[in-house]
Amino acid sequence: MNVNWFDFELPEHLIAQTPLLDRTASRLLALNKQTGELTHNTFTDLEQYVGEGDVLVLNDTRVIPARLTGIKSDTGAKVELLLLKQLEGDSWDALGKPAKRLKIGTALSFGDDGNGNPLLRAVIEAEGEMGGRTVRFEYEGIFQELLDRLGEMPLPPYIKERLEERERYQTVYSKHAGSAAAPTAGLHFTDEFLKRLQAKGVKLAYVTLHVGLGTFRPMSVDLVEDHDMHAEYYELDEHNATIINEAKLSGARIIAVGTTSSRTLETLAARFGDGPLEACNGWTSIFIFPGYTFKLVNALLTNFHLPKSTLVMLVSALAGRDAVMRAYEEAIANEYRFFSFGDAMFIY
Repeated sequence: MNVNWFDFELPEHLIAQTPLLDRTASRLLALNKQTGELTHNTFTDLEQYVGEGDVLVLNDTRVIPARLTGIKSDTGAKVELLLLKQLEGDSWDALGKPAKRLKIGTALSFGDDGNGNPLLRAVIEAEGEMGGRTVRFEYEGIFQELLDRLGEMPLPPYIKERLEERERYQTVYSKHAGSAAAPTAGLHFTDEFLKRLQAKGVKLAYVTLHVGLGTFRPMSVDLVEDHDMHAEYYELDEHNATIINEAKLSGARIIAVGTTSSRTLETLAARFGDGPLEACNGWTSIFIFPGYTFKLVNALLTNFHLPKSTLVMLVSALAGRDAVMRAYEEAIANEYRFFSFGDAMFIY
């Protein structure tokens, strides 16, 4: 299957650069995956498409301010690290920029304590592919507090505007810190709207998947089947496993909020087969593209994604490639906003 099969032309002005003031004010394009029917809505119209017994599965990961700007300790040259995954102790997987300057043994400094000393030091321990680096930090105090002070939110490269309010790149239900990017389908929800859905009898369940490296890396192969998916850490607790199990047994719809929730649910389905889900954690590198049969996910709320991305392929696996490409054409013609701060799509 050729990657170009999932390509499309996107006018640059449709890439949303800033979030809307009201999270729920975005538009919603609904796609019936059985009939192919498309309906234009506002996001709060989602209430018309869900009902009693349906379970919304949300990813409660929290984005860390993982973009650090500092200097090489020996030359003072400016460098940047994007933290991706914590390893043992104070070592992290990161993306370095400019990577050619970040050789093994290079010492880095971040911030100033007011006395000319850095707040945070780092040493490059290993080099990986495409700018990947293993970095070990040295500091006094609490690392997360220093990161909150020194770091910036790691917005995707297609967003050029500075984000004035950090919390707008977090879902209102974010809980477990560890992501390098937000699960953006959830950015449309407010606490009030979630309560409205619950009042209709919609149930909420939470999984955690820390969004990592693959979010920032384009596909570099010609054939979809040749792509190696990055691994991301996930967790499910007993309470939320019970909610999902009850929905599965009763025949209620399991609605994934975002591709990250979808990948987590389908990973769990593969892990436990026909049996009930159990509290667990692990790493998933599941890659979902057309030809895949969904085992838990019945419907999906998602944003509009990059051309030729694994996310477009996942959506196409659920609704069919032709239907998805037609929906994207419709969205572009009607000037929907695309990507992280853009509008939403509901596939049911």
